[in-house]
Amino acid sequence: MPPKRASVAEAGLGKKPPLPAPTRVRVAVRLRPYISREDEGKEGPCVRGTGDRSLEILNWRNRMETMSYHFDAFYGETSSQLEVYTGSVKPVLSHLLSGQNTSVFAYGPTGAGKTHTMLGGAEEPGVIPRAVRDVFQMVREQSGLPASQEWEHSVSMSYLEIYNEKVLDLLEPRDLDLPIREDKDKNILIPGLTQRAIGSFSEFESHFLPASHNRTVASTKLNTRSSRSHTVLVIRVVKSQRSPPFRQLTGKLYLIDLAGSEDNRRTGNQGIRLKESGAINSSLFVLSKVVDSLNQGLARVPYRDSKLTRLLQDSLGGSAHSVMITNIAPEQKYYFDTLTALNFAARSKQVVNKPFTRETLQAADLKRQREESAPNENAPKKRAKQSHDRAADVTVSPTAHSPPMEVCDPSVLERLLTLEKMMMGTPEKERLKLLRTVQESRQEIKKLKEKQKELEEQALAAQSLLAESRKAASLPSASDEPQDLFMNHKHPSLLRKTSTAKPKKQQAIVSPLQVLPVLPLTHAIVSCKAEQMKMKSHVPEGKENWENWETRLDSSVLQKSRDRILSLLNTGTLKELKGLQRIGDKKAKLIIGWREINGAFTQVEDLQKIEGISEKLLVSFLKANILSTIVL
Repeated sequence: MPPKRASVAEAGLGKKPPLPAPTRVRVAVRLRPYISREDEGKEGPCVRGTGDRSLEILNWRNRMETMSYHFDAFYGETSSQLEVYTGSVKPVLSHLLSGQNTSVFAYGPTGAGKTHTMLGGAEEPGVIPRAVRDVFQMVREQSGLPASQEWEHSVSMSYLEIYNEKVLDLLEPRDLDLPIREDKDKNILIPGLTQRAIGSFSEFESHFLPASHNRTVASTKLNTRSSRSHTVLVIRVVKSQRSPPFRQLTGKLYLIDLAGSEDNRRTGNQGIRLKESGAINSSLFVLSKVVDSLNQGLARVPYRDSKLTRLLQDSLGGSAHSVMITNIAPEQKYYFDTLTALNFAARSKQVVNKPFTRETLQAADLKRQREESAPNENAPKKRAKQSHDRAADVTVSPTAHSPPMEVCDPSVLERLLTLEKMMMGTPEKERLKLLRTVQESRQEIKKLKEKQKELEEQALAAQSLLAESRKAASLPSASDEPQDLFMNHKHPSLLRKTSTAKPKKQQAIVSPLQVLPVLPLTHAIVSCKAEQMKMKSHVPEGKENWENWETRLDSSVLQKSRDRILSLLNTGTLKELKGLQRIGDKKAKLIIGWREINGAFTQVEDLQKIEGISEKLLVSFLKANILSTIVL
């Protein structure tokens, strides 16, 4: 059974947890080594470090001046992977075993060394392999402590990429855009994302290395292996208690390698590369808007404007301990990219997060705990459990002759269940008060049962009256006047005859009084549903068999129309495609783009492979174009 969030009283802690202490996003800047062949004008570097936390860059308005920046850490051209990791990343990993989230992401222009910082190589491993290795080391060290014998740890991983605003699984590659959801506790979830348990670093490598080859990369003029997508590696550490109250602490480590912003005039991107670059720059622009909104304290933060910011919602302004490593390049041709990255890093440094501990209790363990402790509880607690059992019996036994009553009100049962849970860890004085509340709830249930019994008797009386009225209605009538079912109680004025001639007037015809049977609620619901199904099954004249329109056409005419449409899809220009029914400017451009990448359409049904064209839209498209051809 999946764990659910537990209150303080359910956990038996006896006091409220402290409020989360705000923490600022830590920002580190790493300067890539100067590459002479990248400096076409031989102008030298445009940025240099002035200390362990500061650097300066030339002022593009006046090259005789410089602009200074101060961050949490600055790593120069000679800094190693180990220095970056131990100085900025390792200090925040300890929060994982306390049930808090941690996020580390690399930001910067293309070609500045983000992927090298996160992955590294065989001789100089980057942040990701070092962090995962240290996570297993911390788990082993804590498991060996005497105080941690009652706890067990489990580690799992997930790996995804955001490519052209689509969330794709890298552990099990599928051409499926995974949705991003948010639960009631504001946690970001991705249903359908593969999660694999790992017990060691070697097991992690066996999953991570093949999945890394599934990431989308391509060559540009600025980078021979340019990342065309954002990747997110999630390491989930669960710390579970073996004994009551069966607490569970869950911490997640997000390791994010962002794709770099690109200037298409310098990268030479065309076709599909240009589309990828547009998606990357768009998501990074939304990321900048999110940071500005958080710093300005706006009521609405545009997290939902991009898949990237939706996933980073916990890292920026959320509940994670966040570290941003900004990678920059020293060459003059990267000047404006470097300046933009430094300005974004300076704004991100002002973002404040509020981390908190994620502690849950497993429902199955709570149930086992109640069953084991039930024989040792005192008599009042047993009476409270009996009242809960009686209430449960009432809810599952509705009568067959009357509709459900207030005794089935879920609010009463929910209150009883909540009281029973709270009694597990409540002091003696409060427990007595809760028992009195349980007694009052029991009295309320008793009154509701009496009211239900009274209404059952009324329903039986109505049924007996109905039987008598049916017998009276079956007797033959001796007069043409309207008859009442209760014939012995006619008013005398109805029996009086007058001889005075009166003008004839049109009289209304009054049907005999009928007493309808009082049917159970379930019977009424079934009858209502039957009527609705009957109404839905009725098809107006001229509309029958409309869904089977293809069977009503000649096969040769139908095939000729489909061939004409297929020919237009493969050879038609933008204007000709827009002339088709149900095809606008956007879908016409998507058809041409798909055709350039994947070749000609083999059949009309291949349109479903294009984003935004569903099966329902395809059927409507075929119907509109084929019928319009026949009419013409």
